[in-house]
Amino acid sequence: MHARPVVAGLPALVLAALIGTMAMMSFVAVIGPVVRLLGLSEWHAGLSVTAAGVLWMLAARPWGRLSDRIGRKRVLMLAMAAYTVIYVALAVFIDVALQVPPPVLVSVLVLVGARGLIGLFYAAVPPTAAALIADQAPTGQRAQFMARLGSANALGMVLGPAAAGWLAYRNLPMALYVAALLPLLSLALIAWRLPATPPVAAAQARARAPMSRFDARLRLSQLAAFLGMVSVTIAQVTVGFFAIDRFALDAAAGARMAGIALTAVGVGLILAQVLVMKLEVHPRRWIMIGALIAGLGFASVAAVQQPWQLPAAYAFAAFGMGFVFPSFQALAADAVQPHEQGAAAGTVAAAQGLGMVAGPMLGTLLYRAGASLPYLLVGVLLLLLCGLAMVHRAKETA
Repeated sequence: MHARPVVAGLPALVLAALIGTMAMMSFVAVIGPVVRLLGLSEWHAGLSVTAAGVLWMLAARPWGRLSDRIGRKRVLMLAMAAYTVIYVALAVFIDVALQVPPPVLVSVLVLVGARGLIGLFYAAVPPTAAALIADQAPTGQRAQFMARLGSANALGMVLGPAAAGWLAYRNLPMALYVAALLPLLSLALIAWRLPATPPVAAAQARARAPMSRFDARLRLSQLAAFLGMVSVTIAQVTVGFFAIDRFALDAAAGARMAGIALTAVGVGLILAQVLVMKLEVHPRRWIMIGALIAGLGFASVAAVQQPWQLPAAYAFAAFGMGFVFPSFQALAADAVQPHEQGAAAGTVAAAQGLGMVAGPMLGTLLYRAGASLPYLLVGVLLLLLCGLAMVHRAKETA
């Protein structure tokens, strides 16, 4: 009987990820009312999301490489401390602005700038956490450990908007302050419970050339990260519009239906990642299976006619994505050397950031041409990913 491998500090890391995701998604839940109350336009909220995605894309790889050089815990603490300060400052500004509205330009600059900085610093967390797991988990079992992080993120996606929505209904500034203080709790957990580890093979890393952004070993992982995030963000940005237009709902009812669909997404993600934790399946195979399921699920949204069918389709698609997300991280970790783990995780996270930027733009542009088109595109992209994973497997076994 084999001893079960242990990743030191994993419970603290998982809980910190849960709390950090709750904070991030709480802001998403209240940004609509904030934008309206400050007299801004919807595209200003979109601009803030784009700014966060661009800075995430640019910063993820340098953060990962920095964690290789100075250690995982130091990078996580630096990033979470900055994230907390920026989030609290943003909450204070919004609280004051709701009482004494500033010029629109000031509100836009602060909102976009703060969201951009949050993206800049939070971009350190996913690659560094993935690299920390890869440092200790054995090859072939990393997807199971990555799935624990993924489940925490999925649960945060469900709990964050629900809690923020409940608080915001009663006191909008209070919801912002609670969300802003959540990263402080993550920081305390990391400082208290995550053991410090020395930089991984720092001398060896300095002796070698830095990893290329287009390293052939990471191609499938990068493609899966990019196409997966494009698909998810398209589905996120269009679900509210789709619910309103397909079912002839008013704005409030459309928002409620969108919330139900996104809650179903969290449930589907959690169920899938529990399976990834329990079953020893190669990450490439999980990507094939997950992309096929998710592609069919998202494409089926185009045929939705009844309100109950929308959350059902989203849950089915999310079940597939729950196989994909931890697996491309594990696939990247298995492909590189110990001193490259941070750089590899950062490179893959940068591909996710690019998907965060491209997805909303593609989704909204296609939606103008036809409500079903974004979902059909996502279906095609994910079936393409399934095919690429099959080809990648065939090349390796040839």
